[in-house]
Amino acid sequence: MTIRIPFNKPAIVGSELTYVGQAVAGGHASGDGPFTRRAQAMLEENFDARRVLLTTSCTAALELAALLCDLRPGDEVIVPSYTFVSTVNAFVLRGAKPVFVDVRPDTLNIDERLIEQAITTRTRAIFPIHYAGIGCEMDAIMEIANRHGLLVVEDAAQGVFASYKGRWLGTIGHLGSYSFHETKNISCGEGGGLVINNPEMEQRAEIIREKGTNRSQFIRGQVDKYTWVDVGSSYLPSDMLAAFLVGQIENMEVITKRRGAIFKLYEAILAPLVERGLIHIAVVPQHCISNYHMFYVLAVDFEERTALIEHLRAAGILAVFHYVPLHSSPFAQALGIPRTHLPVTDDVSARLLRLPMYFDLSDQEVEEVACHVLDFYRTRHGR
Repeated sequence: MTIRIPFNKPAIVGSELTYVGQAVAGGHASGDGPFTRRAQAMLEENFDARRVLLTTSCTAALELAALLCDLRPGDEVIVPSYTFVSTVNAFVLRGAKPVFVDVRPDTLNIDERLIEQAITTRTRAIFPIHYAGIGCEMDAIMEIANRHGLLVVEDAAQGVFASYKGRWLGTIGHLGSYSFHETKNISCGEGGGLVINNPEMEQRAEIIREKGTNRSQFIRGQVDKYTWVDVGSSYLPSDMLAAFLVGQIENMEVITKRRGAIFKLYEAILAPLVERGLIHIAVVPQHCISNYHMFYVLAVDFEERTALIEHLRAAGILAVFHYVPLHSSPFAQALGIPRTHLPVTDDVSARLLRLPMYFDLSDQEVEEVACHVLDFYRTRHGR
């Protein structure tokens, strides 16, 4: 079956290609060029962030964060199981172990009420994930972390340009991470960013990101030569990618407005199914502002979700599900992590389905997708 309406499609919204050409013509296409510095400054200004460093991916930003947290073998990190594997790989690479906590049934974010009971003498950090661009209960999380002397790393891969109680996601914990992958609201194909909210970590972050050298200080004239001073890796993205990203950052409000219109159109058309209790959709608390990263529905069970996926695919529409919970994965078992009972995580992972959502999705296409969902339930349940 030919897919006519894909799940995602990257978009050119403004001057992205012009800027990429300028990056090439300018003679500095590698990392930390003019467009990298420009993108970082724009993100810092827009999000009132102390420091943002672009990385090759959100995965790289999270790995950098794990190094900054000085996580070591035997340390424990509290994290939801309902997340992409990069969140956990970041610190498993350092020898630390995940302690999985269930998610809330409303926002599907880590349940802050379950965090404290998961803390042990080996706990070093909490990695909350802002699912679907809806903020976790960060006040409670930070209060728990401060009381127990823990670090907080926000995985805001899906949360760029979303906020919690007037604060931008990614800027509340000690560290935050963004994703600019092509499936995210603003993108450069592959890319990410580390938000440094703790000033004590700023200089070391530069060093780790620059392969463990003090090259950034050398470029600023702070040292007369640069050398190897710490562990590190090459986390710098090409300036061509940063140039593309600048064009997207310039249009963040335009992109968010369009995604919001798509979300609200889906919501309006599918409202009868919600009212009848046939599906559930995202819950956005009043103190959160979403970036409309995704539109998902929760079917009644796994069998119904599978049938809905097949129904949409037969109509040429690609809808996807995620995640397979990490606590039930083969690798978690190989690590010797005890099988944890996480009822909400197991339940939603079997029922959640994401509908197509991207900037160029037209109102007509949204209506077509939503009407096929309505047709599915009309056939299945009548009326």
